[in-house]
This record gives sequence, C-alpha cells and structure tokens, in this order.
Amino acid sequence: MSSQVLGLSQMGPGVVQITLQDRAHKNAFSADLVAALLEAFATIRSMPECRVVILTGYDSYFCSGGTQEGLLMLQEGHGRFTDSSLYSLPLECEVPVISAMQGHGIGGGFVFGLFADFVVLSRESVYTANFMKYGFTPGMGATCVLPRKLGFALGGEMLLSARTYRGEELERRGVPFPVLARTAVLPYAHELANDLADKPRVSLVALKSHLSSALRVELPAIIEKEVAMHAQTFHLQEVGARIRSEYR
Repeated sequence: MSSQVLGLSQMGPGVVQITLQDRAHKNAFSADLVAALLEAFATIRSMPECRVVILTGYDSYFCSGGTQEGLLMLQEGHGRFTDSSLYSLPLECEVPVISAMQGHGIGGGFVFGLFADFVVLSRESVYTANFMKYGFTPGMGATCVLPRKLGFALGGEMLLSARTYRGEELERRGVPFPVLARTAVLPYAHELANDLADKPRVSLVALKSHLSSALRVELPAIIEKEVAMHAQTFHLQEVGARIRSEYR
C-alpha cells in the first residue's frame, strides 16, 4: 500500500513502516491523510506476520496536527475530534508501535505520536501541544497522554502554556525517551524494531495488551471530559479569530 500521502512498507521480517508523506499539508491531518492512516492500520490488522510497526514522517515533519480548515470546521460546530478513532490508532494496534518522530510534532500530531508504545524524538525538531495557542482546550486524549508519558509537571506546562520546545530542551527536561540527532532517529527505530520482531508475536500482543490496559481503561472518561470542555471553549468567537490569524 502506497499513496501520495502515506507509504506502507515491509522493512524486514515482522517489521512494517508507516511513512506519513503528505507534503502539500506538511503532514497535517488532511482528509486524505486521515483516511490513509485508518486504512494503513486496518491493513496491519490483517497481517498476521506483522510484529512491530514504525510510524514516521518525511524530512523535518513528523505530524502537524489539524489543518486550518479542519480546525475551523470544528470551531463552527461541524463535527468533533471523536468522529474518527484516529488519535488512538497506535494505542489500539495489537502489536507494539514505535513513533520515530524525526521531525516536528505539532498539536494533535505530537499527541498522536505519544500514543505509541515507544517514542523517539529529534534534538533539532520542535514539539508542542499548542491547542491553547488558539484558545481552545486540548483534545485527542492530550490531557491523558501528556502527563502520563512526560510527567505531570512538564505535561501540564505544555498543555497550559502551548509553548514550543526543541527536542534538545525536552532532553534537558528529562523526558523518558531517546532524543537523538534527526538522522539517527529512524536507524534507532529500525534497530529497536528488529529486536522486538525477534520475539513471538503472541507474546508481544499479550504483553502490549497488559502494559497498555490502564491507559485504555482511563482514556474514554478523559475523552468525554475533553469533549465537554470543547463544548465550552471551541466555539468562542476569539478561537475562530485566532485560528484564522495565527495558524501556520
């Protein structure tokens, strides 16, 4: 499976790589990229030989979150982020997923990557949970996964401040992930994937299910609260103005 916006490749025995490559939208969640991601993970579910998935982007972009058009549609009341299960695809995938974030992870794109079982960041790239930059509260499970994966203090700071952080700064702040030179991120992910793929698939599936069970149990209630906060915040006139003027 390959398209203009996403590539799905067998990288070796048991290793499948999803490459986000929607260059027209800098790997923002365009309709085409969302559809391709849903199809890619559905394809992986039908691949009994797959033991590990690598999720990566192109050049200096990992994933840029919502498009301006998509955010404005939500702001105007046309849909919710829960209309697709996009945000939880790495979490719900049966086999381990490695987010090789060789490039920038922005907003929902950063959150999407954090739902993987393993995360690798780039020192040169920027990472941000920038929802509040536009004046609306975070969604996509961000208020669950950031504190859980980054720690309460740093996760809360990222969510409330909407600041942008270089990978090297997050490394100094003690994030519990490898933070490497951009050119080293994907080779590291491949090496890790090969180590994982050496194990029996049934054992990988059983252990991932066990290790992720608490997050999967906790997430639905958090999503419900995020949707409720969106009902209060997303439709503010100021939010629409910010999305129009500040989106990059």
